[in-house]
Amino acid sequence: MELDKIVVATGNKGKLKEIRDIFTDVELVSMGELGFNETIEETGKNFRANAKIKAEAICKKYGLPALADDSGLCVDGLNGAPGIYSARFSGEGEAANRKLLLKRMEHVYDRKAHFECAVCLYLPDGHTYFGEGRTYGKILYEEIGENGFGYDCLFFSDDLKKSFGIATEEEKNSVSHRFRALQDLKGKLK
Repeated sequence: MELDKIVVATGNKGKLKEIRDIFTDVELVSMGELGFNETIEETGKNFRANAKIKAEAICKKYGLPALADDSGLCVDGLNGAPGIYSARFSGEGEAANRKLLLKRMEHVYDRKAHFECAVCLYLPDGHTYFGEGRTYGKILYEEIGENGFGYDCLFFSDDLKKSFGIATEEEKNSVSHRFRALQDLKGKLK
């Protein structure tokens, strides 16, 4: 499938950079670059549903293929929380989200966790393609490193044997949930 231009349905600069670093064979334009600054309500019950909601809304607004992702941190000892609520866990931003996670984990023995990502490519003709990916690790007891965004400095990667907060962009992108989801999507588009 030949795609010349895709609108990426995110306002998160960290996500956009990761997607651009990984999805290099097509022109990617952010929804913000097209002047879209509205909020798309994520009312889905899972990552896949939320990704589709965002991609479909942007595609229908601009008549261009749209790529959206929804991703989050799922902690085994918190029954999968924060999950689809990862970005708005505390309601007060990334630093507060990390602080709340550490507070909730104070007496939790099982620190296994994974980042999960679903990506959706929605085409103007209504065809929809999905990719999914996960990366596994555990929640640290304190923040380690300042790289990345979101919960990266609290996530010890099983693949890298270090915190995403001290991993280089190249290291993280090679094993990230978003990388794996985009690779899964690319494979389905061939």
